[in-house]
Amino acid sequence: MSVSSSEAVRPGGASLITALVAAAMFMENLDGTIIATALPQMAHSFGIRPVELSIGITSYLLTLAVFIPISGWLADRFGVRAVFTTALAIFTGASVVCGITDTLAQFTAARIVQGIGGAMMVPVGRLAVLRVTPKEGLMRAISIITWPALIAPVIGPPLGGLITTYSSWRWIFYLNLPLGLAGMVLAWRFIGAAHEPDRRPFDVTGFVLSGVAGTSVMYAMELTGRADASWHAALAFLAIGLASGAAAWFHLRRTAHPMVDLSAFRIKTFAVAIGGGSLFRISISAVPFLLPLMFQVGFGMNPFQSGLLTLAVFAGNLSMKLVTTPIVRRFGFRTVLVANGMCAALTLASMSLLTPTTPYGWILFTLFVSGLARSLQFTAINTLSFADVPKPQMSGASTLSSTLGQMTMGMGVAAGAIALRLAAWWHGHDAQRLLPADFSVAFLLIAVLSVIAIADVFTLSRNAGAHVSGHRQAGAKS
Repeated sequence: MSVSSSEAVRPGGASLITALVAAAMFMENLDGTIIATALPQMAHSFGIRPVELSIGITSYLLTLAVFIPISGWLADRFGVRAVFTTALAIFTGASVVCGITDTLAQFTAARIVQGIGGAMMVPVGRLAVLRVTPKEGLMRAISIITWPALIAPVIGPPLGGLITTYSSWRWIFYLNLPLGLAGMVLAWRFIGAAHEPDRRPFDVTGFVLSGVAGTSVMYAMELTGRADASWHAALAFLAIGLASGAAAWFHLRRTAHPMVDLSAFRIKTFAVAIGGGSLFRISISAVPFLLPLMFQVGFGMNPFQSGLLTLAVFAGNLSMKLVTTPIVRRFGFRTVLVANGMCAALTLASMSLLTPTTPYGWILFTLFVSGLARSLQFTAINTLSFADVPKPQMSGASTLSSTLGQMTMGMGVAAGAIALRLAAWWHGHDAQRLLPADFSVAFLLIAVLSVIAIADVFTLSRNAGAHVSGHRQAGAKS
């Protein structure tokens, strides 16, 4: 690519673009989780069982896995402003359609279209921020646009429950209309119209192979986590996904114009942030799934009590934002990712000690500290991803990061379900019936995954990403 960072930006436009993209990402992330507590009311409206509505969540996530890879090509061909604004329009329009549907088939179709809009919105929005942000401002910008992925899964369920209880589930989707319209106006006004002058052809083979790989692996993990699913079906989809993934890797590395540019993997900081970072995303994405289940099914709380407790994680996320940049500047990426990664793993393990008789104060403290650790780790990983990526490679790196990031966060829910299924097997009972002890084992398994994620970080140099963080080792040349 030859697009430079010198796209025309209005005064103050860089900050506004960052805030706009963060808001759009929040809207997209929220819609992936907010309907969880609304499923019973939605099922009643459609005349079906709540469990049948799981396809409404699954279809959205699978659509993201298929269409995120083409976002970079679209941004290069038509420009970031046009694609991001169009993505907002598709997402907003599909949201309204979701709200007026009366059958499961209509709702699923609308969610698929909504997923197409969301798939373009996230990576292209991040690309817009990366193109207008200088390296020295990257930490702050990444910190702002990563908070939606941390906060939305936490506040989504209680917010959905509040809207559903006091209004209608349809307003969950209608609320996107004013937000989407405002976003489209601001995006068209402030994001530069420049696009890639060299128009590369569309990589059909890469699109098909990466799409089949992503959807098959994600669906295999979801099947593995279901108590009533067949192991044979899960293994079959996993085999298809791995075979397609291997074929996609072979094709993308050798074709002249790949759908997803893998060259960023040659950059050490990017490779480490994606490798170990993906495992960390899976582990922390399991928490918003496991916590409400533990509080409601294991501890017997109602949805409102459960939602209030999980907001402690949200408070920890926000609190850490105030000191993330000074911490990384003082200690550097490598030290922070190792030390804080262990802290994050310990907070996950500490959740296994919670019981129905644990005082609320201790539960709130545990969740708050966990929110602090996961926020710092998440922001540091995402900033390190792009610390050494040259501007010409930003489009491919953003697409690749978004594709794997969205998939791993979707896999987090499946990983939580798999951990519960393994815990039930360990305790010798059917996975259809969950006990408090099952959640203890599940959190320990997720914590182990978080520890494994740190191994990659030790391969980094002590001054990795220093030009972004501002950190310098004692005695190093300035």
